[in-house]
Amino acid sequence: MLTARSMLTARCLCAVVILMTVTVGYAQDKEGFSGQVGLGLLATSGNSDNESVNANLDLWWNYELWSHSLNGAAIRADTSGVTTAEAISLAWKSKYAFSDSNYLFGLVNWDRDEFSAYDQQLRETIGYGRRLIDTEQHVLNLEIGAGARQADLRDGSSQNDTIVYLGGDYRWAISETSEFTQTLSVEHSSDNTYIETNSSLSAKVRENLALIISFAVKNNSDVLPGTEKTDTFTTVSLSYAF
Repeated sequence: MLTARSMLTARCLCAVVILMTVTVGYAQDKEGFSGQVGLGLLATSGNSDNESVNANLDLWWNYELWSHSLNGAAIRADTSGVTTAEAISLAWKSKYAFSDSNYLFGLVNWDRDEFSAYDQQLRETIGYGRRLIDTEQHVLNLEIGAGARQADLRDGSSQNDTIVYLGGDYRWAISETSEFTQTLSVEHSSDNTYIETNSSLSAKVRENLALIISFAVKNNSDVLPGTEKTDTFTTVSLSYAF
């Protein structure tokens, strides 16, 4: 059974992924190579409250019909001098555009958490995406796919699941210095339906430096007794783009 500390760490790791995802902005659409690094504070609410420091690195390479991204995140939390969270995650995504608005994608996520019941988890998803809106101010993408999940538990057992994936992201360039991002993803399996929604507002402090405020809601349909189905995450961070 998961302890309160392990459940907190799991949510902290998810929040790092959220931060990594929602701070992408239009940088991911630039031709050629680009990237960003971020550092911020994390506040959680739900089953427990804590503060921690998180960091992330995002790299993108776009060339003709192909686009690739590599995202890495790490987190460490300490309470009264005791480490309560220590985790790392990596994600690779490739997209192939076979028309101006349609593309195929493949996504691989790996994470390792020193404090959760899972030693490590690996998820692979393939699917189809369509850009419904593409203007200077507004971008809207929708995706559908299917995949698999493999997990190694700390008690020596393992889990293997098939998942159905639905996702979408909306980006609004409010001005030359500010941007709003909204993402939504759903992963459904026979055991659980997981829903995640993320909202982010960024404002440039300097040419390559931005202040980002993000809010996320995560919900699981099937949870352990005594565990909240919904958690919320609020992050404030600085991000440097290159």
